[in-house]
Amino acid sequence: MKTNKTIKAIAGTTLAAALLVACTKEIKTGVLSTGNFTDTSAALKSVVSYPVGVAVSNAMNSDPAYASIVKRDFNWVTFENDMKHSSIVQSNGTFNFTNADNLMNAVTGMDVYGHVLGWHSQQNAGYLKSFAGITIPAAVELATNPGFESGLTGWSVFNTGNPTGTSTVTATNIASEIRTGTSAMKVVNPIGYAGSQWRVQVSSAAFPTEVGKQYTISYWVRATAAGGSIRLSTGPSSPQYQGDQNIGTAWQQVSWTITAQLSSTTFLFDLGQAANTYLIDDVSVKEVVAAPSGAQVANKLDEALNGWITAIVTRYKGKVKAWDVINELFTENGEIRNNANTDITPSHVLVWSNYMGRDYALKAFNYARAADPAAELYINDFNLEISSRKLDSLIAFVGELKAKGAKVDGIGTQMHIAWNTNKAGIESMFQKLGATGLKIRITELDIRTVLNSAAAAPTPQLMAYQADMARFVVETYYKYVPPAQRGGITLWGVIDRLSWLYNNGREFPLFYDNNYQRKPSYAGLLQGMRSN
Repeated sequence: MKTNKTIKAIAGTTLAAALLVACTKEIKTGVLSTGNFTDTSAALKSVVSYPVGVAVSNAMNSDPAYASIVKRDFNWVTFENDMKHSSIVQSNGTFNFTNADNLMNAVTGMDVYGHVLGWHSQQNAGYLKSFAGITIPAAVELATNPGFESGLTGWSVFNTGNPTGTSTVTATNIASEIRTGTSAMKVVNPIGYAGSQWRVQVSSAAFPTEVGKQYTISYWVRATAAGGSIRLSTGPSSPQYQGDQNIGTAWQQVSWTITAQLSSTTFLFDLGQAANTYLIDDVSVKEVVAAPSGAQVANKLDEALNGWITAIVTRYKGKVKAWDVINELFTENGEIRNNANTDITPSHVLVWSNYMGRDYALKAFNYARAADPAAELYINDFNLEISSRKLDSLIAFVGELKAKGAKVDGIGTQMHIAWNTNKAGIESMFQKLGATGLKIRITELDIRTVLNSAAAAPTPQLMAYQADMARFVVETYYKYVPPAQRGGITLWGVIDRLSWLYNNGREFPLFYDNNYQRKPSYAGLLQGMRSN
């Protein structure tokens, strides 16, 4: 999860409405409690033996009160954003670990849960797309003075008819003779030399080429009378010839692709075939950059994934004790993500699995294990308490990964929930997760309270409902996840105003208020943790 993830990642509007109806029934039947949530006296880490963590930001280095809470109440931390691909990978593919290193120094003595190695969001997607060839860079313009804005600078007149001087080659500034800009080339050939196109010739300046590579030469041309003819040829040696092009009185673009035979090439306009007046503008010479095949893209992304995972896991080996290796691989209906079922419009999105297929996850786990065999490795997702199809697909996929030899130590359930999230769904989720025999970790817990109501702040009743849900989550975790499988619980943020859900004071999903005081929801966590 991240600071700029939208509410749609929690639940759709229709589903949220359904949950609200269900919760109204719970209130009427007394299932929800507004009981005594006042005891906040103990540090969470002091009442349990498993990891209790919190997501942290660079406030660890700038806000002493914030840092004090983190070190007092928790023994693990997750970096909310500073270990993500977009925070470290630069536009040229190099790594800048400065912010992550600074935060790592600020949490000395605490264990770190690494977030995140493989995710479709918050990538330096621009770099990845360029590196893999998904985005083809614009080819460099190789023509000199292609629009004739500097007259005939860079152009050479080779032949002007028989006898020499019969034809004229000039730069024209007459608006009706120009396609774009303020100038064009004008060639007046009063005599046709059938089969001797070279009799009227204008050459470009030389441009660099690489033998065997293809280059496209294009230009716009029109004649002042019907029946014009033009062709291109190459120089200065080993000439190649384009077929004769019929030219009418309207502007038309002519293109010709050559395979370079020299390290420096010119091209020539051959205009001797038919008598006419020719106007030429907007010339272009560019290398043909072919799109790579799907296999080539997959291989380049595999290279980038391996390099990224190896670099960050190796750097923090021994400090990061567990990793989110794969995050949010599945859609709500249980499909593995691709470009068709994922919003790919944000500039930071790159869906690895669209190009690398199912083995993307397998490779990520293998790269992580190779870099740090001692670290625990997790697959993590959201809405598992709401979408049974997603949950079932994830569990089945973990079985597939393990059958292929992957080291998958645990499953993370984010649990971005609300006070009125359906409790039966939470129970079903923990029951299924506990049955896997793997470690189960609540990775990103927050509990929305206001839910876009008219209230400017959570009422005492809503805070009590939030506390009750916190208690229920922990108690249900205990009920279905055996002690040996409890990977831990992480809260997704410290104080409300720094939550990704805060929305300028319209939501209060965390366990400390903006005055750094423990809320009733903190008491709910304590009650749940002490219930075991």
